[in-house]
Amino acid sequence: MNAVHPTNFWRLSVAPMMDWTDRHCRYFHRLLSRHALLYTEMVTTGALLHGDVPRHLSFNAEEHPLALQLGGSEPTDLAHCARLGEQWGYDEINLNCGCPSERVQRGAFGACLMAEPQLVADCVKAMVDVVSIPVTVKHRIGIDRGESYDFVRDFVGTVSEAGCNTFIVHARNAWLQGLSPKENREIPPLRYELAHRLKTDFPQLVICVNGGIKTSEQVAQQLEHVDGVMVGREAYHNPWWLSVWDAEFFGCAPEVAMTREQVEEQMVAYMEREAAAHGTPWYSIARHMLGLRHGLPGARRWRQVWSDHRLKTLPAREVLARAQQNR
Repeated sequence: MNAVHPTNFWRLSVAPMMDWTDRHCRYFHRLLSRHALLYTEMVTTGALLHGDVPRHLSFNAEEHPLALQLGGSEPTDLAHCARLGEQWGYDEINLNCGCPSERVQRGAFGACLMAEPQLVADCVKAMVDVVSIPVTVKHRIGIDRGESYDFVRDFVGTVSEAGCNTFIVHARNAWLQGLSPKENREIPPLRYELAHRLKTDFPQLVICVNGGIKTSEQVAQQLEHVDGVMVGREAYHNPWWLSVWDAEFFGCAPEVAMTREQVEEQMVAYMEREAAAHGTPWYSIARHMLGLRHGLPGARRWRQVWSDHRLKTLPAREVLARAQQNR
């Protein structure tokens, strides 16, 4: 039976973002918010069936609550991968029905799956039948230039009957031809009202909204209509915003709030542990925290130090010392 978690499990989350939300990024975000739900990058079923499973599924225990996003369209394969995700300790399995990239379309999954709601329902049921953690779906409000609310309503209705109780709605259409993934995040208009209508029509479901949300005021406004908000690029580029989420949206401020400097120090300690345990170079971790001083005096020079390729041979703590001189 697909477990149903409290609604606030999804109250505020950081979106799955390819090449960005790896385990190092998620460790960093978890230092800033203890309660926001974090998502992996999309992992394809092929990568888990034929690739290095530990490389794709390993994470730090501190990252919980943590969801695994899968990309695929074959129910048996998705069931196998969902079971793997539960065995590895993830708190949720999410099916990607929103990515519009041509590479994903060639694999016959992502946003193009919205045209086949019964197939998505079969995929969801196959996963629900083999795991006890929530199976959720992230999707768009439509594909190409179709403006009909009925399309997304019927999609959600069909998929929910298969046992999906939570839908993360990126409130834009996905244009499958003619736009890059970046343009697909910017050009199709945002229509939050469609996500709001879904919540009205399916009050028993958890409905979360995603797309273009950049301020606490916008989050609060959306939470008047839906159960949760997913934030993408703004969380990555302006990560210090996450430091107020626990107090503002989960009602539990930390006993001792960390400063940016303390977060930076903890990240350097993490870099040292990763280097010792796995040989991970510090710069592959530091790239995720370049927005930490966003908007502060000296931020540009600080970023330059942490992204200076000439410093790659130095230990992370020495780079920290140089960065501190430029704050």
